[in-house]
Parts: sequence; C-alpha cells; structure tokens
Amino acid sequence: MIRLGSPRPRLRLIGFVLALVLIAFLVRLLQVQAVDAGTYAAKAEQNRYVVHTLTAARGGITDRDGVALATTVDAYDITADPTMFTRAQLKVGDGPEQAAALLAPILGEDEDDLVAKLRPQNKDLRYVRLARSKTPQEWNQIQDLKTALSEKAGTDASAVNVLAGVFADPSSKRIYPNAELAAGILGWVNSEGEGSGGLERQLDKTLAGQDGKIRYAQSGGHQVPTIGANETPAVPGSDVELTIDRDIQWAAQDAISEQVEKSEADGGYVIVQDTRTGEILAMANSPGFDPGDLAHADPQALGNAALQDAFEPGSTAKVMSMAAVLEEKTATPDTHVTVPNRLHRGDRLFKDDIDHPTWYLTLNGVLAKSSNIGTILATGELGKNQREANQVLYSYLRKFGLGSYSGLDFPGETKGILAPPDQWSTSQQYTIPFGQGVSLTALQAASVYSTIANGGVRVEPSLVRGTKEADGRVTPAAKPRKTRVISEGTAKTLAHMLESVVDDEEGTGTRARIPGYRVAGKTGTANRVDPATGQYKGYTSSFAGFAPADQPRVTVYCAIQNATEGSYFGGQICGPVYKQVMEFALKSLQVPPTGADPARLPVTFQP
Repeated sequence: MIRLGSPRPRLRLIGFVLALVLIAFLVRLLQVQAVDAGTYAAKAEQNRYVVHTLTAARGGITDRDGVALATTVDAYDITADPTMFTRAQLKVGDGPEQAAALLAPILGEDEDDLVAKLRPQNKDLRYVRLARSKTPQEWNQIQDLKTALSEKAGTDASAVNVLAGVFADPSSKRIYPNAELAAGILGWVNSEGEGSGGLERQLDKTLAGQDGKIRYAQSGGHQVPTIGANETPAVPGSDVELTIDRDIQWAAQDAISEQVEKSEADGGYVIVQDTRTGEILAMANSPGFDPGDLAHADPQALGNAALQDAFEPGSTAKVMSMAAVLEEKTATPDTHVTVPNRLHRGDRLFKDDIDHPTWYLTLNGVLAKSSNIGTILATGELGKNQREANQVLYSYLRKFGLGSYSGLDFPGETKGILAPPDQWSTSQQYTIPFGQGVSLTALQAASVYSTIANGGVRVEPSLVRGTKEADGRVTPAAKPRKTRVISEGTAKTLAHMLESVVDDEEGTGTRARIPGYRVAGKTGTANRVDPATGQYKGYTSSFAGFAPADQPRVTVYCAIQNATEGSYFGGQICGPVYKQVMEFALKSLQVPPTGADPARLPVTFQP
C-alpha cells in the first residue's frame, strides 16, 4: 500500500513564501507611507501644482494735461512646462523641435532658442517663458493650433499635440501712441519689461509696481477648476504726469526736424521752458526714434541729445558775460566800446564774424551785433588784471549753472565742461567770454535765458509734475530749488539789451521777430568739435530767447549741429525755428501781447 507524502512541508513552504511577499509589501508600504512619505508628497506636489508670476501693470506716462505718452495694453507672456515635452510624455523624441517650428513664426522668436527653452538642462524645470508681451491675437493663434492638434490626436492614434504644454500668463505691453514724440524724454523698456532709457529707466521702480504670484493645481496642462488657487495679487505701478505739453512738444519736434533735414545737419535740439516755474514744456531732438520699434531705430539717435550732448555754445553765452559786467557795475548799456577790426590778446589775433572798419558801439551794441572783440574788451574790465577778471567771470558762469548737473537726475546727462580759471589756457581766457572753450547742454543754455527772464532767479528745471497711485492718491513732485544769480535790475536791463538783437535793424536776430510781441533773444554761431575726430569741424548754430520781453512767460532755445546746406549762422537757421516754436507756444498757452513799446537802447555812438 502506497502512502502519500505529508502535505505539511509544502504548506509550510507556501506559507513561508507568502509571508515573505507580505513582509516585502509591508516594508514597501512603510517606506512609502512613513519613511519616504515627505519625498513622495513633494513629488506629487511638484507634478500637481504650478506657480506662475503675475506681472504688475506698468504705470502710464502722460503730459501735463493727462494725454497719454506711454501706456500699457493687455498682452500675454507665452510660457511652457518643459516636462510636458519629454519623450516619456509625448511618445516622440522631437517634441520640442516640432513645437518650436510651429511657435517661432507666431512669436517672432528664433527656433533654436525656443528648442533650448523647451529642452532645458534642468530636467525638473516646470516653467519657462518663451516670449513676453504678445498680443491677444497672437495668443489666439496659438490656442487655435492647440485645439486643432488636440482634435487630430483624438481621432488619430499616431498624432501628438506638441503644444499641450504651452500656456499664457496675462501680462501687459508698453505702447507709445505718439511714436517718436518725446522719445528722448520717455526712453523705452527692454524685452524683460524693465525701463532701459530715459524716464522709463529713471522712474522704473515707480512705474513698474510689484509682481504677484499664483499657485494652482493642474492636470494635463490645464488648471483644475475645482481646486482653489493661492494668489498674491500684483500691485500696479504708479502713473507719472510730466511737465511736457504734447502740442508744444509736437511743434518743437516738427520745427527742428524740418530744419535739420533742410540744412542737411547732423542733428539739433529745441527746449521750451516756462520761465516762472522752470517746468520743461518741450524737449525735442532730431534725429529721433520710435521707442516702440527699437529694432528699426538708429543706434546713434537713441538717448536724449538735448541733455547728453556737450557743445561750445558760441555767442548765446555772451549774455552771461554781459550779466557779469552789468552786475559788477563796470559798465552800463550806454557805455562806449570802440571795437577795432582785429584785437591782439595773449597768443592770438581775435576778430568778429565779419571784417569791418572800427565800430563805435555801446555795450548794448556789442551784444546786438554779437561782437567777440567788444565782449573781450568789456569782460576785461571785471578785474584789476586778466587773472582777476577770469575769476569773476567764472563765478557767474557757475551761478548760471554751467559745469553742474541740471537737477533732473536724467540718465546719461552731462554737466558740460567748465574748467577752473587757473586752468584756462592763454586763449581760453579770451574765448570763454564769447562762448568758445566752454561746453554746455541745450537745457543748460535754455536755463540761462530763463534765469534772466525770471528776474535773475534760477529755478531748477523739472520734467515731472507728480505721480498717481493705483488707489488714486496723487503725490506732487518736490518744489524746485531757486537761486538768485543776478539782481532784478540787471535782469531787466539784459532783457532790454536782448530786445535790440531782434528789434534793431543792426541786430543779428531779426528773423526771430514775432508780430505783436516783444522778443528778447540772442544768436550764436560757434566752431564745433567733431565728436569723431576731436577736431574743430563745422559749426554749432543756435538761437536763445524769451517772450514777451517785458513780461516773460516762455523761453525757447534752438541749436543745430553741423549744417552743411545753406547758411550756418544761428540767426539764419535757428532764428526761424525759434519764431515758429515761440509763436505756437504763446498761442497754445494763450499769452497775450503786452502792447508796450520796446526800450530801443542805442547800438552805436558818434566818436
């Protein structure tokens, strides 16, 4: 009789194996739920939740009347989740390449750059920005592509939606509705949305606001609507109101652009300033640029030349020499000055812009006829010797603001060049009185004339009137500093003398006359230093003045660099620009004529 083996050993073996399996499951369970619970929770969190930046709306920039000069519109930052472009996710190896080929034409980005972003070195990266500030129309194009690819994938097992991992974050785009108008003042923002030039850069913190964040659950590249999002709202930037008047800015820019083109000049600038407040009503440069289209801008035109170019002003600077002479009481407008055809001083033989017989001029006539020789003779009386006279003149130039920053704190602004008198060369001590051997900016030159127009008080120029917060709170700009430069009597006398430049037939500024208004002004034609060679080449032509002469309201300064067609004399090419801009400004501000007769000071005397 055959006896069957006992089943117990087999049962024990099976029980032992099952026990090992259960122990393995138990160990793994303990590892997952206890030992490594935090790690797995973090991975789940990482895969489930996405954090996006909410870009703050940039504050707008307006003119003094609230007209928009720079503003923002709705846009989208196009983003992607690189983990959704892997082979494991898409089941294809060239997902980033396929996506980049579709996106590049829409976004205007390089295909290779997009591929690099979609296939980053960091394999755990969940968020990349593919392009900034794209229009709603561009995002709609991408959405249409995504929908078409998704529908195709639903009906064709071999099709892949390579754009499933592309998203959009609400953003904004900087717009300059007036194109080139006031571009030198406004500046621009870079591709990262940061201010990179002009006031956009100077006031970037004020305009930019503070970005926020949003964290939400996602599945398959879409937000899960049933799970709440954790959001830190963005704080919009503040609006900035400028002192600029858009219409006057347009008139200034139109006038200088037309004259620069007509004269085939290298460039030019016009400043319009309120003589009482120091507020800049216009600051125009030619050539200019469109801050909304930097790709097609001339790199040489970027910036604000009216604040960044330093040049020798020529005869428009003679008004400061005359101010020193009058304030020091070494002469009066009627003082006789005999002006020879040539004057030997130091190591040079000086002359006026034209050959002439001996002129018998009053001090007023020296300014009206813009005599270099007469100016040298007049300023030579400021001290007991030339060294002392130099020191006195230097002190007045400094008080008028030369060799110092304007106070605007504008990016790239230069303070010009004014050496201390003990460093003046033999020729400089005679050329500086008539505006050669010293350099300034267009704004500094305008400020000199505004100081005279304002009764001898220099008011620090200003470009910003105030800011407006998102909640409506308005913060006015700090009041500008005021400095007494010359006495009110001297300023009034200078205004009368400057009228002779325009009103008297012997003056050099007759083309700046404005019917019905008394105009005070001064021409300037200076040898120009070529920035490329450092040598004198061509001329700086200029005209500066204010109106009405007896009750000043507006100062206008014009300068044109290196005119090569037609006349290069300041009175001939800048006088008409001054007239055109001043007429427009007076009408725009509704400044009435005073109706009073001009002083008509004598220009010559009988020997």
